[in-house]
This record gives sequence, C-alpha cells and structure tokens, in this order.
Amino acid sequence: MKNPIRLAILGSGNGTNAQQISEYFIARTDVEVCCIIYNKRDAYIAERAKNLGIEARYFGRKDFYETTTVLDYLRAKKADWVILAGFLWLVPENMLEAYPNRIINIHPALLPKYGGKGMYGHHVHEAVVAAHEKETGITIHIVDNHYDQGTTLFQARCKVTPDDTPESVAAKIHLLEKEYFPRVIDETIHR
Repeated sequence: MKNPIRLAILGSGNGTNAQQISEYFIARTDVEVCCIIYNKRDAYIAERAKNLGIEARYFGRKDFYETTTVLDYLRAKKADWVILAGFLWLVPENMLEAYPNRIINIHPALLPKYGGKGMYGHHVHEAVVAAHEKETGITIHIVDNHYDQGTTLFQARCKVTPDDTPESVAAKIHLLEKEYFPRVIDETIHR
C-alpha cells in the first residue's frame, strides 16, 4: 500500500481550523496529519492536538528565522505539505524553498482585499464592516514570500448586511472555513 500524504499544520492560536482539518482526515488511510506546530506558548491549538492524539511542538521566532530547527523537524516528520491554520508569521524562505507550491493558507477575506501584514482575524472583519462591504469570504491560497499574495486556489463568498458586526461576520467566515478548507486541501494535495 502507498504511504499516506503527510500534512504538517502550523498555527498560532485557538486551533479550530487545525482541529477541523485533522478530524476531516482522521479516518483516512491516504492522508495523515503528522504534526501540529505552534508559535505561541499558551496557544490552545496544543491542547486540541493532544485531544486528537497528534504530536504538537512549540517553536519560537529564533527556531523559524535564525536556524533550520523547524525545517529539520518537518523533514524528520516526513511532512509532504504544510498547512497554515491561523499561523500569523511570514513563512521563512528555507521552508518556501523546501516546500515549493506545497504550503497552503486560508485568509478570512476575498484577497486581494484586506490582506497583508497585520490583517488577520478580527482585524479583517472590522475592516470589512467599516468599509460597508456588501460581501466578504475566504481565500485559500498557495503561500509565497509575501503575506497573502500567493496563487489563489479557491474563494467562497458570503453577504455582509448593514446590520452585520465584526462578530457576526466572523461567524459567517467560520462556517465557510469549516465547509471548504479541509475539502480544498484534499483536492489540492491529490492533484
């Protein structure tokens, strides 16, 4: 039997997307989440990984940008793809070189709108509401060496009404993420 495609998930926070991705693939034999890497010591994503029985490791800024520690770990785990699920740092050049066109991210807006450094989570939803946008959504894309500028793989849209708040927009976005992110990952890694 062929070895499964191995996914490494990187996150910085709560880990809901990491959990949804992991649960989507949990019963599969062709895909395996081999590890979850996080960069905030108190990130709840580590607890989610533990509950799912997935190895989780913390790495700090120095590990990512001044050494090959993270890349060495990914290689030791035999990761085939890297999935960003709420990971807030720019991916280091050595990882981009090691995983060309094999790092996937999700952004809570319709890129190129509301992307770039500092535009994540509630910052995006606040900007969308403040601009009186009529729609927003998610963008799933390949990661390059700029924030939120890689090749778009998929977008899903939802309406924004005059009554929406950043919190209600966030709830709509979470539904889109849950519905589409694991599926688009699945389709992309099997191309």
